[in-house]
Amino acid sequence: MGVPFEALLPFGIIIGCFGAGGYGLMAVKNWTNEGKRARWNRDVWDRVMMERDMRLTGTARGQSCNHEAPPGFELSNPWKLEKRIF
Repeated sequence: MGVPFEALLPFGIIIGCFGAGGYGLMAVKNWTNEGKRARWNRDVWDRVMMERDMRLTGTARGQSCNHEAPPGFELSNPWKLEKRIF
């Protein structure tokens, strides 16, 4: 017994919705990462470098090839101070 043609329309709609959702997720990921591949398995070093890139260029994915830091970079120290409780 064959598959009735009425079952193909809902099946096509379901496949279309999954395809549109997947493509939308890929587009949003690509847009948020400035056209670069998404980072995965980030450790502390990667997070520190992302924070440095953010302070240097203003974006987490941007990198700079300048040999000198921009003005004001010496004042944006990433070191966090501990609160000492006496």
